[in-house]
Amino acid sequence: MSSPSLSIERASPRPDLDRKSNPLTGFLFIGVLAAGLAFSAWSLVSDIGSAEAGTIKTTWLPYFLLGVALLIALGFEFVNGFHDTANAVATVIYTHSLPANFAVMWSGLFNFLGVLVSSGAVAFGIISLLPVELILQVGSSAGFAMVFALLIAAILWNLGTWWFGLPASSSHTLIGSIIGVGVANALMHGRDGTSGVDWAQAIKVGYSLLLSPLIGFGVAALLLIALRALVKNPALYREPKGNTPPPWWIRGLLILTCTGVSFAHGSNDGQKGMGLIMLILVGTVPMAYALNRAMPADQMVPFVAMASATQQSLTEASKAPPAADPRKALGDYVRTHELKVDVVPSLAAVVGSIGQQVKDHGTLAKVPAEAVANVRNDMYLASEAIRFIGKDAGNGLGVDAKKNLGAFKQQIDNATKFIPLWVKIAVAIALGLGTMVGWKRIVVTVGEKIGKTHLTYAQGASAELVAMTTIGAADVFGLPVSTTHVLSSGVAGTMVANRSGLQLSTVRNLAMAWVLTLPVAIALSGSLYWLFSRIF
Repeated sequence: MSSPSLSIERASPRPDLDRKSNPLTGFLFIGVLAAGLAFSAWSLVSDIGSAEAGTIKTTWLPYFLLGVALLIALGFEFVNGFHDTANAVATVIYTHSLPANFAVMWSGLFNFLGVLVSSGAVAFGIISLLPVELILQVGSSAGFAMVFALLIAAILWNLGTWWFGLPASSSHTLIGSIIGVGVANALMHGRDGTSGVDWAQAIKVGYSLLLSPLIGFGVAALLLIALRALVKNPALYREPKGNTPPPWWIRGLLILTCTGVSFAHGSNDGQKGMGLIMLILVGTVPMAYALNRAMPADQMVPFVAMASATQQSLTEASKAPPAADPRKALGDYVRTHELKVDVVPSLAAVVGSIGQQVKDHGTLAKVPAEAVANVRNDMYLASEAIRFIGKDAGNGLGVDAKKNLGAFKQQIDNATKFIPLWVKIAVAIALGLGTMVGWKRIVVTVGEKIGKTHLTYAQGASAELVAMTTIGAADVFGLPVSTTHVLSSGVAGTMVANRSGLQLSTVRNLAMAWVLTLPVAIALSGSLYWLFSRIF
């Protein structure tokens, strides 16, 4: 006869989270890590060697800083993996659709694939939040202080919330860190702290971070209600019995949505690290990464022609002369958004200069070392100025001028906003392997501590389906969203719709983490930026 304790244990729907992994998994883990690092190192050395062939190295300090910065950036993605992606596997684990260890490895694989196919739109959307003067001087001491401050602040807050099992948002944390650096930089230069951030872009990102969990909560609740009305199988709405998996079709749906959330998380969150790594590369080895040397030479002729047409249309739209220093005029405009009479003619002058420099060298690969940073900065300034002028109702531009501006912006973005394959692979490995390391704390919170009852099959499917769709849509529009917030709020919504009740202490802690993340990240990164600015 079985003892009561054994009977209770068999009847318990709690999954086995403590099963040891097969030793083969560890060897595979180490092998993938070694292969990824070897490929990334080989690609980096090859790119630098081919770009800087014939140049004289006067110091190894930039390469040392490059190595440290890359390790910190990949460390951020690693922490992001085991902090955020646990949300993707919580539902399949707690509905017994997949064993815990297999679910984690499966999620890690699709995080990896999501990063590899990502577009880069989110990466450079994040970068555009940073102060323009730091972007233009990213290789300076202030640029290194910026990168180190925002990455270390984000890692510290992510590790702290993970330690307490709180599903805080890595996206939210990184945005706060960027704002903190921008505010601190403005204050340190005697300006109003509000002038250090592109608030229009920050508000756009803020809306996506604010609305996505509300969408997750509401739509997941409505989806569960619709499922109850359409599918009358009572087993779907009760907690699992023992380790019994759900019916095959709901199990397939849960595995599909877990896969989709993992893939979408990789394609969205992985880009944050990519953008920062590209900043690091531009600052330390501009000859290799400031300009897209892989652009074919035959694209340069239409590039020069488009630059000439754009310059002419801008000159015709404004009869005022350009500023004495056109680049400074554009930098001030990008920072303040104050469209003075000399901004459009200054843009025309910079566009003409870009076209002439590309024409002189024939291809981006032949731009000499001393000119690379200037060409890249001119392109960045022009792109950002065009972005804001296009939204300004008082720009005075005609239809043809606007069309030329849009086409030219696309071309200069292709020349500067690119992500090499090895960067994607390095980030993919860091994010994917991070998924397989520290997942348990967050999984337990999502699976056991949000609602008062065990997660049912229908609740898991509803929350995952909404999370997958929301994150995928955000990726299409280039907006960063929080996998943590969307999935956790989706689970909470299904608990309310199922009348299961919520554990108010957990909800309170989640809300507190959500409220505190932004101010803590701002204060932490701003303080670190001030400190590092004194050190570098």
